[in-house]
Amino acid sequence: MSLRVTQSILNQNLLFNLQRTNKTMDQLQEQVSSGRKINRPSDNPVTAVRSMFYRSSLNEIDQYKRNADDGISWMTSTDESLDEVTSVLQRVRELTVQGLNGTNSESDRIAIAEEINQLKEHLGEISNSQIAGKFIFAGSDVKTPPYNSTTNEFTNNNTEKIELVVGQNNSVQINVKGTDVFNNDGAGGIFKVLSDIVADFRSPNASSSEHLAQLDSQMDNVLKERSELGARMNRMELSISRLEGLEVSTTRLLSGEEDVDMAEVITNLKTQENVQRAALSVGARIIQPSLVDFLR
Repeated sequence: MSLRVTQSILNQNLLFNLQRTNKTMDQLQEQVSSGRKINRPSDNPVTAVRSMFYRSSLNEIDQYKRNADDGISWMTSTDESLDEVTSVLQRVRELTVQGLNGTNSESDRIAIAEEINQLKEHLGEISNSQIAGKFIFAGSDVKTPPYNSTTNEFTNNNTEKIELVVGQNNSVQINVKGTDVFNNDGAGGIFKVLSDIVADFRSPNASSSEHLAQLDSQMDNVLKERSELGARMNRMELSISRLEGLEVSTTRLLSGEEDVDMAEVITNLKTQENVQRAALSVGARIIQPSLVDFLR
C-alpha cells in the first residue's frame, strides 16, 4: 500500500526542516557569541556535570592556595622573629663573656647587666610578635599576649598546633609553639636565664660559670625550632607548586569541556546557512501556486 503524498505534507515537512535548521543555527550563533559549547545544562547534561565538577575542583584548589599563602606569610614572620631571638642571644653571650672577665669593675658589671636586661625586654617584645592581629607564639590562643610586660614573664602555656589544610588529606603546621622557644625547660626558659645573669652581674662578688652553658643550650634549642620550621616551609612551598600545576591541568580539562573550537563552529554555521538557503530555494519550487496565481 503506497502512501499518498499531498501538498499539505510537503508544506509541513518543509516547515519542520526549516525549523530544525533554524534551531541548529541559533545554537551555533550562541556558541560563537559566548565562546562556550554549552550555555545551559539542557544543551549537554553530561558535559554540564563534568564542567561543574571541574569548577568545584578549581574552587577547592583556589582555597588551598590561599591557605598556603597565609601559611607561608605566618611562617616567614615566625622565622624572622626566631632570627632576631638568635641575634639577641648572641649579643647576650658576648656581654656575658665580657662580664665574667675578672678585670671588670662593679660599675662595668652593672652596665652590662642593664644592657642584658634591656635585651631581655626586647625578647619579650619579640615573643609578642603578631601577624594580622594574631600572636604567633601563643599557640592556638592567638588573641592573648604570651608575654606579660608588667611582670616580665612568659605566661602562655598553650601548646596547641595551628594547622592549615593545603590539599586533600594534607595539613601543615604553621606555628612554632612559644613554650618550646621561650620556656622550653618549663622553669622560665630564656627569660629565667637572662634574669639570673642580670642578678649575678648586679651582685658585688657573685659569678657563675653556668651562664654560658645555659645560653648555649637556649641557642641550640632556638636553632632546632628554626630548622624544623624551615622544613615545614619547604613542604608548604612544594604544596604551592603542586597546587599550581594541578590548577593548570584542571583549567585545561575545563576548557576542553566548555570552550568551543571557534573555527569549527563558524564553519558549521556557514554550512547551516547554506543548507537553509537551499531549503528555502527548493521549498519555493515545490509549493503549489495558489488559486490567485491561476486567475492572473
